Amino acid sequence: MAISNKPLVWGPFAAGGTVSAFLIPVMIVMTLLAATGHLPDILAYDRLRMFLSHSVYKAAFTVVIFLVLWSAAHRLRITFYDFGVRADSAVATVVYGVAILASLWAAASLWSF
Repeated sequence: MAISNKPLVWGPFAAGGTVSAFLIPVMIVMTLLAATGHLPDILAYDRLRMFLSHSVYKAAFTVVIFLVLWSAAHRLRITFYDFGVRADSAVATVVYGVAILASLWAAASLWSF
């Protein structure tokens, strides 16, 4: 039986898709509430900054950001293949590399305060 690396790619992709499906609607509602001035006091800047100052929440946000970016990268890879770009290893290297670099940048930004 041949050894495959597909679970390493599909696992974070599925997790990122699930996380995105739950978080994107919440983010849209929160943005609409903030835009109309109806944001609850619990979501004020000072409270959210205090919330994100804890290392457990920083780690959780880092994982969520990575999963969402990895899911987007995998969807882009499949989209390139559907459009006829058959250099799959080059496309995979670029899209997954960008997802990892963006995740590292987000993590560094999150952990810097």
